[in-house]
Amino acid sequence: MVLLLSTYDLGRQPFGLASPTAWLRRAGVEVAAADLSRQPLDPDVVARASLVALYLPMHTATRLALPVIRRLRAINPHVELCAYGLYAPLNAELLHESGVDYVLGPEFEADLVRLASGGDISGSGRVVDTGPAAGYRPHELAAASRLPRLQFIAPDRDGLPPPDQYATLQLPDGTHRLAGATDATRGCKHRCRHCPIVPVYDGQFRVVPVEVVMADIRSQVARGVQHVTFADPDFLNGPAHARRIVEALHDEWPTLSYDVTIKVEHLLRHRDLLPRLARTSCLFVTSAVESVDDGVLERLEKGHTRADFIEVVHTCRDAGLTLAPTFVAFTPWTTLEGYRDLLDVVEELDLVGHVAPVQWGIRLLVTWRSRLLELPDVATLVSAFDPRTLTYPWRHPDPRVDDLQTAIMAEVGVGPSRSRREVFDAVRDHVRGAGAHDVAPARFNHPPLASRATIPYLNEPWYC
Repeated sequence: MVLLLSTYDLGRQPFGLASPTAWLRRAGVEVAAADLSRQPLDPDVVARASLVALYLPMHTATRLALPVIRRLRAINPHVELCAYGLYAPLNAELLHESGVDYVLGPEFEADLVRLASGGDISGSGRVVDTGPAAGYRPHELAAASRLPRLQFIAPDRDGLPPPDQYATLQLPDGTHRLAGATDATRGCKHRCRHCPIVPVYDGQFRVVPVEVVMADIRSQVARGVQHVTFADPDFLNGPAHARRIVEALHDEWPTLSYDVTIKVEHLLRHRDLLPRLARTSCLFVTSAVESVDDGVLERLEKGHTRADFIEVVHTCRDAGLTLAPTFVAFTPWTTLEGYRDLLDVVEELDLVGHVAPVQWGIRLLVTWRSRLLELPDVATLVSAFDPRTLTYPWRHPDPRVDDLQTAIMAEVGVGPSRSRREVFDAVRDHVRGAGAHDVAPARFNHPPLASRATIPYLNEPWYC
């Protein structure tokens, strides 16, 4: 029996459990799946399993998995352990040291079936065998050119906790909708320097067929889902594919709403698609703006500028789309004045209610194999890799900036019932207390945006 485990996936029912469950059941493998963010680990099931595979799609999930690995070994010392998902190959050496036998690379489903069926996966090029005889070198990952092109099938969500146990969509009238999630594409064709997808996919992405996406949404709607998050790193990596998806979704369920994530440069390049998104019930678009400092954006290789972001705000407003920007507010290049400038720009654009409070305190993570390490100033700032945090710790050259980040993270974690405006004003008070000088922000001519009370959002507070 194979046991699939997820430790955390942004408050969503994990696609990374549902997809391999379908593959394994199709192959005749007995499989159980458990989302440990919503249900306890069952020692009896662990004791019966011949293989336990942990899904690691993100940084937080990987950190939470480490104590789980130790517990699995204590319950069933002879079980084979596997890790898969984006952060598995990024942390293969640490996972091996923690007791994991196999680390599957990207596009993992077929290799997971081979592993569960006792097949040979040693030559697949998509698996890092971390056993003692494997000669594993921690600086090597499977070459991106060897990423497979899988024939995707519809995920199987039977046995997972129901949608009402996950994050919900909060609406302006105080009601909520059950939310689901799916993938229309995987990977990303861009290479933003700080993104963890880049070392694994290296500019490649895979399209999930429309019929597979629709089948997955259909199964979730049957379970009561009224809103769908497309969890793609960038929904417009394949704009024609995205158009087909949203048209098919709206044709079948005219009242089903959804949200997507799209890069600033894609929002500008494909602005002709934005009214179509609004017409088909896209409630908001998340965009990783990261900074309004052109120097920081250039270092991160984001592919957009401060002026582009400002233009996107107007473009989305004109299209009737709500923009939800996210930021990496604290980097080695952030200054107190620059941070205050970020607040000023957001306020001038009337976006205060569009920004989740946690965004004001996010600090740049330098993870294993991050392209940030290519920058000489980053290489001199970071300390040795910390296996506890799974990052290279760094200190800002100006201690006041680090102190401000610590204070703001403490602030945004307090009083979840406070409005976003109240949190924003408290953050401003911290900035004044830190001694930031006034920055004269550019003035933007625009009609006022909607207040926080009219902005829908998902009630999951974490981010990575």
